[in-house]
Amino acid sequence: MERRETMTQFHTGRGSSALRAAFPVTIPVLTGYLCLGAAYGVLMETSGYGLGWTLAMSVLCFAGSMQFVAVTLLTAAFDPLQAFVLALMVNARHIFYGLAVLDKYKGLGKVRAFLIFGLTDETFSLVSTLEPPEGIERRDFYFWISLLDYSYWLAGSAIGSLLGSLITFDTTGLDFALTALFVVLFLEQWKKRENRAAGVIGVACAVVSLAVFGPDNMVIAAMVLILVTLLGGRKRLCN
Repeated sequence: MERRETMTQFHTGRGSSALRAAFPVTIPVLTGYLCLGAAYGVLMETSGYGLGWTLAMSVLCFAGSMQFVAVTLLTAAFDPLQAFVLALMVNARHIFYGLAVLDKYKGLGKVRAFLIFGLTDETFSLVSTLEPPEGIERRDFYFWISLLDYSYWLAGSAIGSLLGSLITFDTTGLDFALTALFVVLFLEQWKKRENRAAGVIGVACAVVSLAVFGPDNMVIAAMVLILVTLLGGRKRLCN
């Protein structure tokens, strides 16, 4: 009995330490997700979908950019094939995210399924560049980062839905909050000198893809070009 209580206290203490280590690094995501999630909640509310539908989409889907696209899909004539292709194109980048964190998420046990589910752009930005502090388990550190980011999005969605039911205003341009969040995350990564080369490569590949394929077809092309470039120059980038 005493041994079980000791083990419980140990796991609780370890979990709280990991939470304290994870929370500060997720603050930029907290500020972005509250605003972005609120924008999504307002759009859902003004499109005729209440708090229940908004939270259900956020809980089960949890794919920020695709959820904004889904608002349009829900209010237009439903075309399953178009919806599938659009979702595939919007979220194709997650294929590369998954490949990039294979080693980081290897051997993490039961939480690995949730970590995969919660791998958004912002969470990937954190887990791909951060290592847990000394004395903190990888599993606990990455779990809390993912769970905190997930909870921020749910909270933002709920706040937006509630505000949307109380305040009536023109929602044009609210979806730009997604772009603004990406810019903030990019600038945060740019502060570290070792990340700048990869940032320049990403911007250059995106510009080339935009020029060649146009704004409607650039995402997958840009991700493939970034992957090929980073793989080809990985030795130089890692030095």
